[in-house]
Amino acid sequence: MQYFKPYTKQDLLSVTHIRRFETKLGEIVQPLLAHNISIEDNLKASNALFVIVGVPEDIGIKANKGIGGADSAWMPFLQSFLNSQSNDFFSGAQVMVAGHFDFSSISGVIENNAASYDEKVEAYKLAVNTIDDAVEKMIKEIVKVNKIPIVIGGGHNNAYPCIKGAAKALYKMGQIPLAQINAINIDAHADYRPAEGRHSGNAFRYAEEDGFLQKYCAVAVHENYLTQNMWIDMVNNPFMDLITYEDIFIREKQTFTQALKHAFHFTSDNFCGIELDVDAIANTLSSAVSPVGIGVDNARKYVQLAAQKCKVAYLHIAEAATQLNDSRRNDLTGKLISYLVTDFMKAFND
Repeated sequence: MQYFKPYTKQDLLSVTHIRRFETKLGEIVQPLLAHNISIEDNLKASNALFVIVGVPEDIGIKANKGIGGADSAWMPFLQSFLNSQSNDFFSGAQVMVAGHFDFSSISGVIENNAASYDEKVEAYKLAVNTIDDAVEKMIKEIVKVNKIPIVIGGGHNNAYPCIKGAAKALYKMGQIPLAQINAINIDAHADYRPAEGRHSGNAFRYAEEDGFLQKYCAVAVHENYLTQNMWIDMVNNPFMDLITYEDIFIREKQTFTQALKHAFHFTSDNFCGIELDVDAIANTLSSAVSPVGIGVDNARKYVQLAAQKCKVAYLHIAEAATQLNDSRRNDLTGKLISYLVTDFMKAFND
C-alpha cells in the first residue's frame, strides 16, 4: 500500500518502556504485520475491534493557507498511548496499531520546486487528492472486515477519505442501501468551505457533493470564524445542522450535553463518523489554536458518549500538533490524544 508504513511487533515495543511488575499497552496491542501475509489478510485474521492509523501530514492545512505542523502529533501520541497501563479498566487486547502514512516526499517536492506561494498552495491542493486516495483505501480495508478505524491526523482534509472509505465499505458489505454515512464534528470551524480544490477546510463539502455524506452536524463552531455563505448553505440544508459555541456556552440556549444529544439524535438513522478537531479545545496546539473553546473534559465526554450512542463508522482526531512551523510547541498534545482514544475505546465496554 503506497505511502503506508505498517508496524511490526518490534516497532511497537521499540517505543514502549517496559517496567517490571507492570504491563503496558505496547506489550498487548496487535501490530498490523503479525503474520507473513498481506496487509489485507492480516486485518482479516486479527480479532481486534479497533485499528489505529496515523496520518501525520500538514499538506491539507497548507493548501488551506494554514500554519503547518499537524504532522508532529502522531509519534508523541503513539509513545503516550503505548506506555499507558494495561489493566482492568482497559487491556488493549482488542486494539491493533496498524502504522502510519508518510507523505513527506510529496511535501519535499512541493517545497523545493514551487516558484511562488500561490503556486505552492495550488500544488498542495493537488497533493491532497493523492492523500485522499491512499487514506480512503486503508479505511475501506479496515471497515470491510468489521473493525473501527481510529485515525490520528493530520489535517481535517482527511475527514473526506474517512467518510468515503467507510461509506463504500459499508455499502459493499450490504449494511447500508447507499454508499453514504453521517458525520458529527466538534470543531471551531465547520470545514464546509467551497469546493475550490481539496484542502483542510472543505472535507465535508466534498463529501456531501460527491454523495458520500448523508447528514452532517457541526457542534461548538465559533461564530467569529463562520463565513456567511457557509452559514446560509448549512442552515438551509435539511440534512445539515450547526450549533455554535456561543449558543452553548455564552447565551446558554442549551448545555453541551444537550447539544451532543441533539447531534446523536440527528445522525441516528445511519452509521456515523465521529470527528474531533482539536482546535475546538481551548489552548490546545493546532494550526488554529485558540484561547476560546470547549474544555478537555468536554472533549473526553464527547468521544465517550459518541461511542455509546452512535452507530460508529470511525473516529477521527484532526489538526493536533506538538510543534508548529512558527515555533510554538506543546509536548502534552500527544498525551491528550491518548486520553481521547482510550476514552473512546473504553466506552464500548460500558
